[in-house]
Amino acid sequence: MSRIPEMLEKARRAVLRRGLSREDADEIVHEAFIKIDAYAQASEVRSQEGLLVSTAINLSIDSQRRDARAPFVQHPNVQLVSSNDPDPADILDARARLEHLSAGVAHLNERTRRILLLRRLDNLSYAEIAEREQMSVAAVEKQVARATLKLMQWMES
Repeated sequence: MSRIPEMLEKARRAVLRRGLSREDADEIVHEAFIKIDAYAQASEVRSQEGLLVSTAINLSIDSQRRDARAPFVQHPNVQLVSSNDPDPADILDARARLEHLSAGVAHLNERTRRILLLRRLDNLSYAEIAEREQMSVAAVEKQVARATLKLMQWMES
């Protein structure tokens, strides 16, 4: 157990000789140690130190190759440059619109609301709704159209 710090330091020195920063070297050695530890639990390893050093060197080579292909990825503010997360103001606006729409749906009469929800949320066909509600297909289509128009007007108010 006392050999682990010595093994880690040897792997760290080997990675530092490849030109990596101290922080990157520490991360790579840590990742290599985790990998060989998992490997050693499933397989027999003759030299953990040798495996650790060679794994750390291979990971450093992979890291340098990645950096050469896409150097901008290592920019400290890369998460700020491009994000798929919606803007918090857009989230609040969408929630407010959804609450407003929900209030509009609540103002529809029960049968119209049920028909609209069967069509829009449950994605039932007009024929399926007509059969359920014992109506004609044309009557269901008119109910959905009227409800949609009312909701559009509601959303503008």
